[in-house]
Amino acid sequence: MIIRDEPDGMLLIPQTEHSQFVGQLAAHWGNGRFAVPEPFESVARAAAYHDYGYLDWEPDVPFDAATGRPYEFRKLPGGDRRLDAYRHCIDWMSRIDAYSGLLISMHRTGLWRNRYGAIDHPAMSGTRRLGEGVEVFIARAEAEQKERGKAFDAHALRINFHLLQVWDLLGLFFGCQEPGEERIEPVPAGYANEAPVSLSMKNLGGGRVAFDPFPFDRRGLEVQMRAKRLERPRYDDVESFRAAWYRAPNVILEYELV
Repeated sequence: MIIRDEPDGMLLIPQTEHSQFVGQLAAHWGNGRFAVPEPFESVARAAAYHDYGYLDWEPDVPFDAATGRPYEFRKLPGGDRRLDAYRHCIDWMSRIDAYSGLLISMHRTGLWRNRYGAIDHPAMSGTRRLGEGVEVFIARAEAEQKERGKAFDAHALRINFHLLQVWDLLGLFFGCQEPGEERIEPVPAGYANEAPVSLSMKNLGGGRVAFDPFPFDRRGLEVQMRAKRLERPRYDDVESFRAAWYRAPNVILEYELV
């Protein structure tokens, strides 16, 4: 769950909604300056479903009694349920599209491995101590990635993994708070050894966000993300929180990319 605090409560954005937003960015990526993702359908699919491992928690959103709030996605308790959900997402997508499943697997393990060094800025927070179960998960998944990756072009696969990290960060830029001013670097410009770029974003107000250089297929592109607005920032217990969660109105966050 992504939590965005507001003066009169909080906005909650499920990871599946974040995923669908990221999928919109991927589907519209590419113009004369930036290459269109290739293979398009597989890459766009991976972007749109990269965090669907979190779907397992959405029917009973985990609640942190110590804070009176749901767990923010970076603080979700570990354990077998979490790893099983990630594993299910990878296996599910791999049955549908082997390339999409491979990218989702690489993204999942990459988050535990500093995105495999793809992103210099913004840097990930300090080194985390991973439990034995996570290390076993990573070892198994990376072995599968190495084997399954033999069927695809290694250079293009690396670029597509890198792009997925960029889009994921953009999803967090738009979701975790009202967009401000930020940059992501390096950002791949294509598959033919084009020099990577630094991508800057700036909120112009009124839902308009400027990109420099502009990476999408048209200026004025409108994108949306669904959230739920809760009237209170904290709740006394899980029952009162979940009642508020199910009753909360849907909110559509809309942005124009220029």
